[in-house]
Amino acid sequence: MAKARIALIGAGWWGVEVYVPAMIAHPDIELVAINRRNREALDKILEAHNGPKGYTDYRQMLAEEDLDAVVITSPHTLHYEHAVAALEAGCHVLIDKPMTTRAEDARKLVALAAEKGLQIIVPYGYNYKDFATEASRLIAEGHIGEVRHVACHMATYTFDLFSGEGLQESAGHMFQPNKSTWADPDQAGGYGWGQSSHSLGLLFRLVDLKPVEVYACDTKSPVNVDLTNAAVVTFENGARASVSGSALLPKHCTYQMDLRIFGTEGMVTLDMERTRLELRRFDGNDIVLDLPADAGHYEAVKPIDRLAQVCLGTCSPDDIEANGTVGLRAIEVLDAMYRSFSSGKPEKV
Repeated sequence: MAKARIALIGAGWWGVEVYVPAMIAHPDIELVAINRRNREALDKILEAHNGPKGYTDYRQMLAEEDLDAVVITSPHTLHYEHAVAALEAGCHVLIDKPMTTRAEDARKLVALAAEKGLQIIVPYGYNYKDFATEASRLIAEGHIGEVRHVACHMATYTFDLFSGEGLQESAGHMFQPNKSTWADPDQAGGYGWGQSSHSLGLLFRLVDLKPVEVYACDTKSPVNVDLTNAAVVTFENGARASVSGSALLPKHCTYQMDLRIFGTEGMVTLDMERTRLELRRFDGNDIVLDLPADAGHYEAVKPIDRLAQVCLGTCSPDDIEANGTVGLRAIEVLDAMYRSFSSGKPEKV
């Protein structure tokens, strides 16, 4: 049976810790090549994971290898450059979040993928939960009527990461999170780019509305990136969302991800921490799922499985839980959010 031929660009902390072993272990994937600019680091990866070829130049890799897809886990500000090159080479792309760091670049990627007949996947892990898919279906089928308000909250124990101290949980990993990626305000560091991208990705999985304006404020970490944020997002139909994020969750707690979508006929609550999916309607025809306690755990590997299916033609584009449009809308909000942090005013998308 044919396998999806996939390469990795930007083999840093998360790419090596999660995606490389996931692809090597996947029965439908051949991890053909790995790119990292630093030769010494690349050799260390290749020694630990026998099989893929190594390249310090991603352009050479794309030119020499016959690939179906590319996974991009380079620093945030390089995602656009690397995704354009992969799409131009005829590859589907899985772009780690944030998809880009400018809304204009995200729009260009979505347009380029459509022109080439290729797919963009963003690995927003919560989007790949079965009960998130069910929530999306209930809303799309009109069970809450027209969406009028969204409350979207995320909190994680990442205060050390966004304070420039590294991440305690990565102590035993081959590589550490790059401080310039996560904690440098000039390199798209901060909680919004690094974590709120997840909650916004899930929001736009559930709510098919274009954002048009964002008014936001933040509190800074010791290295001057946002440690917490709060925003009001206005959608094209006049509905609004309150979006909040915080890195100040204690280390012994479970990540918090909570969305409540209110419509003209009812509401949906989706809570990953307490594993809840509840549809509450004005007419009393409610739906409450009985979910196991661990149902809300983050799906780190399932996006790779979806990428393999895209390459092999075994899933429809409609099956992609976090496609280019979902990624684009998240970036449109984040782009405007950071501009609003600076201006102190509402910013147009």
